[in-house]
Amino acid sequence: MQNLLLADLVADLPPAIRLQRLVSSLRAHFRCGAVALLQQEEDHLRPVAVDGLTRDALGRRFAVHQHPRLAAILSRRGVTCFHHDSTLPDPYDGLINGMAGEPLPVHDCMGTSLHVEGQPWGVLTLDALQVGTFDAEAQSELRDAIVLVEAALRTTRLETEIRALRDARGPAPADNVTPDRYEILGNSAPIVRLLHEIDVVADSDLPILLLGETGVGKELFAHRVHRLSRRGGKPLVHVNCAALPESLAESELFGHAKGAFSGAVTDRPGRFEAANGGTLFLDEVGELPLLVQAKLLRALQNGEIQRLGDDRPRTVDVRIVAATNRSLRDLVQAGDFRADLYHRLSVYPVPIPPLRERGNDILLLAGRYLELNRARLGLRSLRLSEDAEEMLRRYSWPGNVRELEHVISRAAIKAVSHGADRNDIVTLETGLLDVSDHDAPIPTPDAGSDDTPAVGIPSLRDTVDACQRQAIRRALHAHQGSWAHAARALDVDASNLHKLARRLGLKP
Repeated sequence: MQNLLLADLVADLPPAIRLQRLVSSLRAHFRCGAVALLQQEEDHLRPVAVDGLTRDALGRRFAVHQHPRLAAILSRRGVTCFHHDSTLPDPYDGLINGMAGEPLPVHDCMGTSLHVEGQPWGVLTLDALQVGTFDAEAQSELRDAIVLVEAALRTTRLETEIRALRDARGPAPADNVTPDRYEILGNSAPIVRLLHEIDVVADSDLPILLLGETGVGKELFAHRVHRLSRRGGKPLVHVNCAALPESLAESELFGHAKGAFSGAVTDRPGRFEAANGGTLFLDEVGELPLLVQAKLLRALQNGEIQRLGDDRPRTVDVRIVAATNRSLRDLVQAGDFRADLYHRLSVYPVPIPPLRERGNDILLLAGRYLELNRARLGLRSLRLSEDAEEMLRRYSWPGNVRELEHVISRAAIKAVSHGADRNDIVTLETGLLDVSDHDAPIPTPDAGSDDTPAVGIPSLRDTVDACQRQAIRRALHAHQGSWAHAARALDVDASNLHKLARRLGLKP
């Protein structure tokens, strides 16, 4: 085993692929159901590489205090083992699929805490569906492998820091961890390109205009811009322009002096002054009244504001990040938005892709909301059936990420209200989801506008993909999860099968 792990360690591979190969090698060696590498971030563990778990597993975040097995593994050095008769719930119950996608409870589990440069990093967990898989010999082998796994993590950290230095941004501060509620989940090509673009432009002081449909998560990207900018330690002030009454908009943004209007009993600074030195996020900026737009333009041009009822100008140093789900160009042509302000705000426009263009990111996000609702409702396990996964992937998501969150939450509540036992593995079937896989099927990335399938008719590629997924799952089940044997049974090259499985979302 050590030679196999050393080969993964020294291979010239991107960090993410190296860690994925590492967990796959461990799963093959121990012949177990699943292996997961989870990094600790504040009070939760985030999967960074998994093999053998459902497709949504990488999107889940496991709160340590809610999972006693993970807490026990994290709290001590060396190997911790839980046998089939352990009364502690396993965080992966129902996340390892059996025949025809049936959820199966984990029987044996072992894991170890991991440390890098003397500091806690996270945990490595191994789970098996067969009783007695992790005997004394297996535990000894895992103990010997710890040093190699930690070496791989050190190598990955060094490569990440070197890449950051090469990009002239320097390594991120160790304490600059994204709060869980502002984390952007996704590894699809559109989102990876977007995150790279955001990371580069964040360090400039240019105004940024975030463009996208309702529910795509524009606020999350605004937080990322601020966090990665040189203003990250200063305030980020959020203004919902659509919620500002026209009579109060000027006072809210720029403040007012005592006596400026009825009820102004004291001087009051506005949002610009509150954001001084930091970032002002103008959400739904297209809803601002024209009168306020003129004063906003002056603030952007001169860095000066004037409180309502006060003749004295004040200097502010604020970076503007604006967002809208409307076409500001159309508003300019209609006379509802100032052209000069539009050009000031859109120095660097950033379109955010809708959820329907993000492929398997849908399942990562679904995993996040499944785990949140599992904890909220006190369930042992909450998962999607394979048919439900396919339905989510095919739906057009007019409400984007926000709609997905609400769909998962409603389905979980329905399952409990329909009598699901909180101590069982609860599976969300298609009937619990308020969507239809016949609603506006998603065009494939290769399809041009002329080739977009008609509403209600699956595309040829979608149909072929579904058949390929089913064939691969059957072959894997028939050969106890062995990819090599499955490839021979399917009469395809093993490396091509791995590539196909990744494209179909069967492998990370």
